[in-house]
Amino acid sequence: MNYSTGTDYRKIIVTVLRMAIGWHFLYEGISKIVMKDWSAFSYLANSTGPFSGFYHWLATSEGLLKAVDLLNEYGLILIGFALTTGLFSRLASAFGAVLLMLYYFAYPSFGDSLLSSEQGNLYIIDRNFIEAAALLVLAFLRERGYGLDALIGHHKKTKDLQTGVPHSDSRREVIRNLASVPFLGLMGLGAVNANKKYGIDALSGATIQINRQALGELWGTLPKGKIGKHEISRLIMGGNLIGGWAHARDLLYVSSLFKAYNNERKVFETLILGENAGINTINIGFPTNALMAKYKRNTGSKLKVISQVAPNMENGDWYEQINQAIDHGADILQVQGNWCDWLVRDKKTEVIAAMLEKIRSQGYTAGLAAHTIDSLIYCEQQGLIPDYYMKAMHHDNYWSAHPRENRIPFEVDGMKYADHNKFHDNIFDLFPDRTVEFINRVKIPVMGFKILAAGAISPEDGIRYAFENGADFVCLGMFDFQVIQDINICLDVLADLSKRRREFCG
Repeated sequence: MNYSTGTDYRKIIVTVLRMAIGWHFLYEGISKIVMKDWSAFSYLANSTGPFSGFYHWLATSEGLLKAVDLLNEYGLILIGFALTTGLFSRLASAFGAVLLMLYYFAYPSFGDSLLSSEQGNLYIIDRNFIEAAALLVLAFLRERGYGLDALIGHHKKTKDLQTGVPHSDSRREVIRNLASVPFLGLMGLGAVNANKKYGIDALSGATIQINRQALGELWGTLPKGKIGKHEISRLIMGGNLIGGWAHARDLLYVSSLFKAYNNERKVFETLILGENAGINTINIGFPTNALMAKYKRNTGSKLKVISQVAPNMENGDWYEQINQAIDHGADILQVQGNWCDWLVRDKKTEVIAAMLEKIRSQGYTAGLAAHTIDSLIYCEQQGLIPDYYMKAMHHDNYWSAHPRENRIPFEVDGMKYADHNKFHDNIFDLFPDRTVEFINRVKIPVMGFKILAAGAISPEDGIRYAFENGADFVCLGMFDFQVIQDINICLDVLADLSKRRREFCG
């Protein structure tokens, strides 16, 4: 290999490295502009580490914050364009390194990280640190690779020859130095298509943040149990607040408020916080599968997803949602609670049997959920035993619970009752005593849900009631500002279960 060939290899290596980092910057900047109402406020306000005071100060002034937002958006774009095309590449490398180190010190990897360690955020060294180091190398390296800088330099060199005869490889050099043009076109087209399919990347750059100061308020580590082959935390996240199902009785606007607050970015922040705090599982309604698939794809999250599934009775396809949930990457599948109630009520338990068998035949853990305890009792009598039960589980000692004499099995969804004396949209365990009796005699894991009766019961009361009366796991919908508090309550309850009669199963 001669010297010129070696030089070409060095140029190619430098060019590929520079363009890869450049595209990252460019994509980050464009994402922030396209994203509606993007701001670095939360990222700055939640900063931790030795320099957090500086970042907090930037977030306190409206003028400073606006300047920071503009510098983030257009600074990333300009640096990204310069690196990708090789124009003023040394200057762009230096400014890029500075910007990345500002990101690094906002959330330094001194023992904890924004995402899990699998995402390249380890002790001291994280992705920002690595990219900044690479840019510093590019800034001080004499070799600048192919790009507009090299093209301009080549043009000047041939012009100085005064011979009028171009170099034999001039045309080839021009093509090499313009390689970034088709690269930008292909990457841009791919980004546009991905945006149409998946939407704007909610994890882009200084967008997702986690209140690490809150993590310091944790009292301990959540214990785990087993459902099938899966080891899951005793407290798992519920999906209703993410999906917008509020169960707010006659307050019809509440679901809209939930959805407005829990936009995609906020949902991702909540999930990241929950994972960092020790919750490793979420139970979701079927429509949320696509969002969870995107979250796991973008973050590499190991969060276990329990997907509720229902039969398509209109088309006679009992397995449609099962197949789609598997395609989305769900880890555990569970027959949805309302549908279990309806199918038992209508004497169509063969559908439940077929769904459980289908789930198991695909190698998945199969759960069976219900609101009305009669549903699970009847299924048990028919020999339909799942891998675990999920049961609405709360007491009825609260003001808005309607009288027991007005409660009718299988009608917890209120579809047939407009009379508020016969149905309230925040009572899901119609017969608590019968539920407790059932749970304390079954030999498979039980997950309690609706334990707060849609907010009518305090977390301290609801979590304790569920665990003391036999639940092995509790499922609880949480906003981001409730995660740490709910975990601490759970830890406190699990530390003192002297009134619990049933041994933990799983």
